[in-house]
Amino acid sequence: MRYFFLLIIIINLYSMELQKPKVYDKQKHEIKNWLMSEKLDGIRAYWDGKDLYTKNGNKIYAPIWFLKDFPKFGLDGELWTKRDDFENIQNIVLDKTPSLKWKEITYNIFEVPNAKGNFEERLLIIKNYLDKNPNNYIKIIPQIICKNQEHLERYLEELINKKAEGIIIKNPNINYFYGRSDEILKVKKFQDDEGLVIGHNYKDKKFKSLKIKLENKVVFNLGGGFSDKERLNPPKIGDIVTFKYYGFTKNDKPKFASFLRVKKEE
Repeated sequence: MRYFFLLIIIINLYSMELQKPKVYDKQKHEIKNWLMSEKLDGIRAYWDGKDLYTKNGNKIYAPIWFLKDFPKFGLDGELWTKRDDFENIQNIVLDKTPSLKWKEITYNIFEVPNAKGNFEERLLIIKNYLDKNPNNYIKIIPQIICKNQEHLERYLEELINKKAEGIIIKNPNINYFYGRSDEILKVKKFQDDEGLVIGHNYKDKKFKSLKIKLENKVVFNLGGGFSDKERLNPPKIGDIVTFKYYGFTKNDKPKFASFLRVKKEE
């Protein structure tokens, strides 16, 4: 019995891994005739047929009325409202006491985990379900056949101009898989900037992030992009660091900021 429960735990942990995209590299990846879709800027959620979970395996406390007509099979998608609304989405979705603001949320499907067939055949499963069981809270993210590199770049530019996050492009001809793979790629544009290190943040005596002050006096925490070596010896107070980011929050703080390098004196 003990080993049975251990096996169940292992299975559950494995199921949370799901699919993860690599970063698109036009010198490396051939994406003609792949399927591309908008990368929604929301909270990724896995539906196991009973409950919703974050990509890290934490339960999402969605209202019963929101989940009432969901299917009994697994889904993978994004809980989302509209573009450039991440903070609002986060506040709604991660609240352990669900509110009526969940009426703003839709569950946007980009995969049917563990289903048989290629990508389009897997998506057809949820399409057929919704044809028979209409649901205002479940949507399927539209997929577009990518003609070539120029088509990809044009679509990306179109989405970025609408304040979208980027594109996901996927090989439509393969069976479902777990983990990170070159068969699914994320395509984004990012900006970079510099900031002054004014402090360090630690958790359990381990370096967590830098406190960065920008030229416009905005202060934010920079915790992504550090190697293990850099975390043991992070940039010093007074250093100027370069980081990449994807737009700004409503408080003018860089979104999804990631450390690049310490700026050397010229």
